[in-house]
Amino acid sequence: MLSAASAEVVRATLPAVRDHAMEITGVFYPSMFAAHPELLDLFNQGNQASGQQRVALASAVVAFAEHLLDPGAVPFGPIAERIAHKHVSLGIRAEQYPIVGRHLMSAVGTVLGDAVTAEVAAAWDEVYWLLACELIAAEARLYERGDADPVTLWRRWRVAKRQDEAVDAVSFTLVPDDGGPVPDFAPGQYVSVAVDLPDGHRQPRQYSLSQGPARGSLRITVRRVHGLDDAPDGAVSNHLHDHVHADDTLLVGPPAGDKVLATGTGPVLLISGGIGITPTAAMLDHIARTDPTRRVVVAHAERFPDRHALRAEINHLVSGLAAADVLTWYETGEGGLPGLIDIDALPLPEDVTAHVCGPLPFMRHVRDGLLRQGVPAGRIHYEVFGPGMVDSTNGSPA
Repeated sequence: MLSAASAEVVRATLPAVRDHAMEITGVFYPSMFAAHPELLDLFNQGNQASGQQRVALASAVVAFAEHLLDPGAVPFGPIAERIAHKHVSLGIRAEQYPIVGRHLMSAVGTVLGDAVTAEVAAAWDEVYWLLACELIAAEARLYERGDADPVTLWRRWRVAKRQDEAVDAVSFTLVPDDGGPVPDFAPGQYVSVAVDLPDGHRQPRQYSLSQGPARGSLRITVRRVHGLDDAPDGAVSNHLHDHVHADDTLLVGPPAGDKVLATGTGPVLLISGGIGITPTAAMLDHIARTDPTRRVVVAHAERFPDRHALRAEINHLVSGLAAADVLTWYETGEGGLPGLIDIDALPLPEDVTAHVCGPLPFMRHVRDGLLRQGVPAGRIHYEVFGPGMVDSTNGSPA
């Protein structure tokens, strides 16, 4: 808990920190990277360039401070769980937290100036370390559960198969290059893949596993990212598409992620947009092999039919289920329902649990529609690609 004295100071200064949070994180990252360039290899530089990483950090710190001031009104558990899984996938270590704290507090002082008295600095330092300790503990539990050591996190995996899935979408089937075991994972989880780029930097990215566990391999399906509106092309996705082939090796981290297939035998709605179909494929693969009588509804939205990755595989898996529906929307083109996804057209079995993955606007639209149709918020789960946050006030994609 936040001490009473610090709580009073944080409550008084939270509006100023909230209003200047983006400026603070904008100062923080360049300062930290200048002092510790080795940390550049842990951060997605595309998200740094777009500002998404700054938004995510600012949102997390403010949300945690609000939670400390009113734990009942502002749940932080889901945000902490998501951050911990992401950190574990990258091998973040406890000894790196003092570095972050030092540069973050320095950035607060730089932006807010004389308003940061010794009392204010001490109160916000307490906020940071309460957050850090919560994350360190959560990450330690995940490392132990996955039998992973952050110091030796990365393993070399060989590309056993490369397969074109659709326009700008390729699957890579991976097996351990060291002959060691394939880790178990839950359908819906992801792995980090790190590649060495021509500029000399090693860059990690997270990719959902696109087939279920117990296959003797891992598979990721990667869409080439084309830069739009002056944004650069995806450095790692383009490298994988252009330079990685069968028998090449990749550095891969352990499976991570908290948005996994709901346990039990109740009905499931798997709803995706674009390359968000990857966790759907893993969940459906697992259901088809372990519980083929489970009621399943699969819904997917795509811009064009030729960009619909894993479509044939999804249809094959569904054909082996006793009770399943598949609905597909294309904005243009034939072969599916026209236009944008229509939530009102979905069959929604009683007590259905929904798993949603896709772009943030798509997930907001889907969540709003499912709530309107009477699906409880607690039964709507979604995976956010990239560092996007979840709105701590209502649990929706932010």
